[in-house]
Amino acid sequence: MTAADELFARLGRAPDVEAPELVAVDATDRLLLDEAAASLALCGPGEVAVVDDAFGALTLGAVALHGASDVRVAQDLLVGERALARNAERTGLTGTYRTLPLAEVAAGARVVLVQAPKSLDGLREIAESVAAVAAPDVTVLVGGRVKHMTHTMNDVLGDSFADVSATLARQKSRVLVARGPKPGSSSFPRRQEHPDLGLTVCAHGAAFAGTKIDLGTRALLGSLDQMAPDAATALDLGCGTGVLAVLLARARPSLEVVAADQSAAAVASARATAETNGVVDRIRVVRDDAADSLPGASLDLVVCNPPFHVGAAVVTTAADRLFAAARRVLRPGGELWTVYNSALHYKPQLNRVVGPTRLARQDPKFTVTVSTRR
Repeated sequence: MTAADELFARLGRAPDVEAPELVAVDATDRLLLDEAAASLALCGPGEVAVVDDAFGALTLGAVALHGASDVRVAQDLLVGERALARNAERTGLTGTYRTLPLAEVAAGARVVLVQAPKSLDGLREIAESVAAVAAPDVTVLVGGRVKHMTHTMNDVLGDSFADVSATLARQKSRVLVARGPKPGSSSFPRRQEHPDLGLTVCAHGAAFAGTKIDLGTRALLGSLDQMAPDAATALDLGCGTGVLAVLLARARPSLEVVAADQSAAAVASARATAETNGVVDRIRVVRDDAADSLPGASLDLVVCNPPFHVGAAVVTTAADRLFAAARRVLRPGGELWTVYNSALHYKPQLNRVVGPTRLARQDPKFTVTVSTRR
């Protein structure tokens, strides 16, 4: 085995979802590190930054394989931060990196490694943040799967960097290389008015659905007036931009609302949405993983629009973790209202994990259910 093989064999995904088709290190991680090797060799302490390292392969690879030190890391997802910490401990590399917010992570950096985000807005916010603070000679390498990469990504990077090129593909992955930062002000969070709801949604780049309101959330909003009418406390679990939390708080002035998400972009977006809509003093926004910062049996109502994709794989375990979290934080008799793609048939899981579950509304695309905590 090579040194890289030995290192990567020791990395795991925990505490994130585990499934046979999901891996802790992929071809993009390996390609990014190989393409960055010459640049990493020229960096001193604190001159390497990593953005959205899924489980630690980029950070720990830069340290163990290329001699980087005092690496700075920004990860949108909290499970990514926790997986990196576990993998660093497992490989004896604890203390070789620092976790920082996206706006600060690339300050003075000469090499920045980026796992390409899912959205163009996510990439744009990363590019703007890096260009604003990185060293003038910075090299930014953005890696992704070829099937998910478009020429528009080059254009997005080109708005913040003078030179953008692409490497040859390898194992269905490719790297975009950007140089010549063009510092400017951030265009985030974005804002969009939704007159039909009397709501302005604010979103940072990596927030799910951006400033739009996805169809699943709209389906759940149709049942807002039926949800646990006597509830005193509520949680928007996996809150995204905070749409459900804000509309719950606005409709019920006496309701104590918590909005929770593991995404740093979502948390910042939800706070901005709450502030813009005048309810920031009535919503507590927290970044945690599956409501693990909240005490058990402390809430009367949970609303949730769970994910059903983990990367490119369709798996149910991501939603199962949120259903189990809802059961833990609900008081007996409390209600979980959730929406999901009708093809997924989550009702048996909800019956088993949370309690008796009934259909509130259903169409060929979406199902809304209410589960009563047994």
